[in-house]
Amino acid sequence: MEAKSSAALISLVLLLAVATGGVSGRTTYTGSSSAGTTGKKQVGHGNGVKPTPQTKKVPALVVFGDSIVDPGNNNDIHTIIKANFPPYGHDFGADHRPTGRFCNGRIPTDFIASKLGLKYLLPAYLQQSPNLTAHDLLTGVSFASGGTGYDPLTAQLASVISMTDQLRMFHDYKAKVRALAGDAALSEILSKGVFAVCAGSDDVANTYFTMRARSSYSHADYASLIVSHASAFLNGLLAAGARRVAIISMPPIGCVPSQRTLSGGMARGCSSGHNEIAEMINAGMGTAVESLKARHPGAKVVLMDIYGFLMDMMLRPQGYGFKESTLGCCGTGMMEVSVLCNGVTSAVCGHVADYLFWDSYHPTEKAYGILVDFVYDNYLKELID
Repeated sequence: MEAKSSAALISLVLLLAVATGGVSGRTTYTGSSSAGTTGKKQVGHGNGVKPTPQTKKVPALVVFGDSIVDPGNNNDIHTIIKANFPPYGHDFGADHRPTGRFCNGRIPTDFIASKLGLKYLLPAYLQQSPNLTAHDLLTGVSFASGGTGYDPLTAQLASVISMTDQLRMFHDYKAKVRALAGDAALSEILSKGVFAVCAGSDDVANTYFTMRARSSYSHADYASLIVSHASAFLNGLLAAGARRVAIISMPPIGCVPSQRTLSGGMARGCSSGHNEIAEMINAGMGTAVESLKARHPGAKVVLMDIYGFLMDMMLRPQGYGFKESTLGCCGTGMMEVSVLCNGVTSAVCGHVADYLFWDSYHPTEKAYGILVDFVYDNYLKELID
């Protein structure tokens, strides 16, 4: 199975590499981006400046999912789905260093951890340099792995950490917390901590459309499969003791730059097929969440619907302080992501703050800051009250 997965992954990268060939270049810049931008409020530029301390609302933030919320768990596993090299980290900290975050700077869970008054950065559970401290563990970590999904086949194809394995890692984490601080501390984290889950995009974009690994499934059938696996994961998380669970909905994945290039025709429009499945998954997850709440009385479970808000950001970028939403900042902006967005073959755009997307798949730090403001104000406040 490992050989088959590696071959499939190599085929995917070759497909992406061929798709990027012969595309004309753009004005580029190799230094760090300026913090200056339009009149929209700026949210974090990875410059190492700590946020103003806030009242601690929850004891910990614990995260599961894919590259949107992976702070570096993929760094030391055997996969090519990594972001621990330049130009990733282009605006991260004073030294502009790559950490494994699939972004130019901080990612959503870093912003959420700050808003909750916990810490400036949420670390990867598998972080090795520096090793996790007791404080790191007691205030929360991320188990997320770039390239994974609810569909078990997605993680196999990418040779990354499955959602099932992330749940196993969570059980290991619980044992470490208990050993460090006792049953009372673990109980408080389980009852009052925020447990965030973000996955599904790689299932649709990679497994279903790019790899055609579920070609026998109709759009509706594949959406049902994803909802079923997501429900099983969430049920396992709740059964493990989590009582405040926030699920990030599917985004309009058909409108990210790489999917426009692969499936949007010559005009690079949004892919209707991708978005159709995403909307079906979101509808199914709404029903699943109600079922989970009924099955686990006393638990708070919320589906944070970002589809419409992110679509508006993509279609009206100027309204959020951006100039470009159909191309990423890295390289040509059409296909570069992970190993294809690198310091050897990919230059960086002139003004990162003008771009909604950092690479062809992941938003910029600035975009994440705006998105987290929306999520926090509309969903997380309700969860933690």
